[in-house]
Amino acid sequence: MKFDNLEEFDALGDEHVGSSEDTPLRNDAFELTNEEKIDIIKDDVRHIMETLGLDLTDDSLNGTPNRVAKMFVNEIFGGLDPKKKPSASTFENKYKYGEMLVEKNITVYSTCEHHLLPIVGRAHVAYISNGTVVGLSKMNRIVDYFAKRPQVQERLTIQIVKELQKVLNTKDVACVIDAKHLCVNSRGIRDIESSTVTSEFGGKFKDRATRREFLDYIKLDTEF
Repeated sequence: MKFDNLEEFDALGDEHVGSSEDTPLRNDAFELTNEEKIDIIKDDVRHIMETLGLDLTDDSLNGTPNRVAKMFVNEIFGGLDPKKKPSASTFENKYKYGEMLVEKNITVYSTCEHHLLPIVGRAHVAYISNGTVVGLSKMNRIVDYFAKRPQVQERLTIQIVKELQKVLNTKDVACVIDAKHLCVNSRGIRDIESSTVTSEFGGKFKDRATRREFLDYIKLDTEF
């Protein structure tokens, strides 16, 4: 994708457009160790803060560059590290459960790749077994893994479905995400009420009745 000026880059981010269903990574993305990345990012954060005019000799700010660097590498962007990808063990569906399985209200904490501001919401994931099942917590872990990287919500939704399709060896997987984007809520238009809903339906979930059943499950009141 080619741009002639900075305004076109800004427009891309403000219109919430993603470039690929795969996270854009350079070929040398994993040549540095995490410790080396933290050292480099720490200096970059310090430079940003000093450029903004902050006094980093202040006790409250002195440790911020290191804290931010560790947070970037080990936490909020930890999903970029393929070594952290959850191993999703599957099991034979011995009890012959043939209906839809829905894991709803999975917490999503991600980061908008256009402004590096938080995306916070809920994911609802479902599949229909073709003879294989996966542990319930693994579905949460898969959502969390792909969320912990710079994202656009559309890509995140697709990545979750594709990963579960691969793990379960079935196309019959669906995901709906409802999330707030602080790049919309706290800057720009500053609309604190709006949220974004995305969906990806595979296999049998493309059928209207199956999709309707899934969406009805999502609406069930499960407060205890």
